[in-house]
Amino acid sequence: MANLADEYDTDVEIYVKPLTSTIHADTPTGAPAQLHDLLDQLGLQRLEYPVGAPLYIWHVVPVHLTADEQKRVATRAIPALLQAGYKVNCTSDVFDEAAYQQAVRELRPAKPNPSEQRPAPAASPAPARRTP
Repeated sequence: MANLADEYDTDVEIYVKPLTSTIHADTPTGAPAQLHDLLDQLGLQRLEYPVGAPLYIWHVVPVHLTADEQKRVATRAIPALLQAGYKVNCTSDVFDEAAYQQAVRELRPAKPNPSEQRPAPAASPAPARRTP
């Protein structure tokens, strides 16, 4: 089994598997459980081989979705992965610019209304931290 994340030294490689219409999200061999869990949370389906004691773990976008919905799910995962500090690559045939921009907007914290802001309570100054 080819693992593009291992091959390209990324944390996640998102692409359409050749000779199929399935969108894959490869992670490197030995990827942390947190990365797999995040991909699960972002709507991708985890697959393992062999089941139970996997040597290979990868994710796919659910195949019951339409092709456009699949691209949106894959693309919308990218900003959250980047925000979590992962190195991500997505092929242009999967990437959906509008879905990406919407996901970025949803991740940004809402700007508070200045009239609703309260001043922070006064605090005593903290001693300066020294770094070695």
